[in-house]
Amino acid sequence: MSATCLVADDHPALRTAIESYLDEAGYDVVAAVPDGPRAVSAAAELHPETAVVDLRMPRLDGVALVEALRDASPETRIVVYTAEIDGSTAEAVLTAGAAGVVLKEAPLADLGRALEAALAGGSYLDSAVTRPGHTVNLTVREREVLALLAEGLPHEEIAGRLGIGAETVRTHLKKASERLGAATRTQAVATALRLGLIE
Repeated sequence: MSATCLVADDHPALRTAIESYLDEAGYDVVAAVPDGPRAVSAAAELHPETAVVDLRMPRLDGVALVEALRDASPETRIVVYTAEIDGSTAEAVLTAGAAGVVLKEAPLADLGRALEAALAGGSYLDSAVTRPGHTVNLTVREREVLALLAEGLPHEEIAGRLGIGAETVRTHLKKASERLGAATRTQAVATALRLGLIE
């Protein structure tokens, strides 16, 4: 992975930790700033491919910060990295143009997955965040596929167990992931388990 990244967080130690992780992951951190206005200025000047921004920062934060970043550098893929967020706020920042939302309690690897999804043109919502009024209805077959995935079975073995083709397994998984708002199959399984859709 080699992409430019802007980091914005008002906690110096956390900012350093994020920079270190991104550096090891192959990202080029072009700026690391402690508040919203400086994040917007850096985005306008440097046009990084990605940005990791805290949702709660001095002088400019939340949805307004995401909107300002999008205006300053429309091509930058923004991942919100925050200590806490409710479903409606997550929905609002995604609507404002963020490509991902990751909770700080999650492992840094999740931040990496969110950035990968963002760079690929997709989106990522931390499985611990529930979208408001978002009732997920999976088909029986989609639940079966996710349940077997949760057991660690590969697609080919799932296909054999269910008497369907491996490509059909992938189709069920893709549709289930879309319904769950999941960017990866791991996230889809985690979300389905959390929502009690599979055991």
